[in-house]
Amino acid sequence: MSNLEEVISRFALADLVSDYCLGVDKHELERFQAIWWEDAVWDIEFVQKFSGIDEISGGVENLIWPMWQSTNHYCTNHRLELNGDTAKGISDVYCIGNLADGQAAHVVASYHDDYERRNGTWKISRRFVNQRVFSPLTGLKLSPPGQ
Repeated sequence: MSNLEEVISRFALADLVSDYCLGVDKHELERFQAIWWEDAVWDIEFVQKFSGIDEISGGVENLIWPMWQSTNHYCTNHRLELNGDTAKGISDVYCIGNLADGQAAHVVASYHDDYERRNGTWKISRRFVNQRVFSPLTGLKLSPPGQ
């Protein structure tokens, strides 16, 4: 892989991580679906493992979005190991929002990703969500300014 190909790949993989967060937070199903290969696996520790794009889409539409009124994901520490048309990545995430009942909660986790480049396009083939914290912020409700 040339230096230019490596830089292009790194930006493409960073976009996948961002598009995951934006897709979930903004309820943009098409953006969320576009990051996964058809045969991908999304394994959320302590929650469920989804196999294939239909199950993954159902997971966000029928489990995550109904569970949360709102979410804001903040990813950091994205590290990559590139190996031709495959790559491994890890990033840490902090998510804060209101659960369906209005109770504020936060999550701390790491995303362990396997990426594949097929026909020149990078997507996620597997994401394992290693949750370390999922806690209500008792007595708090996150509100827009002025409310």
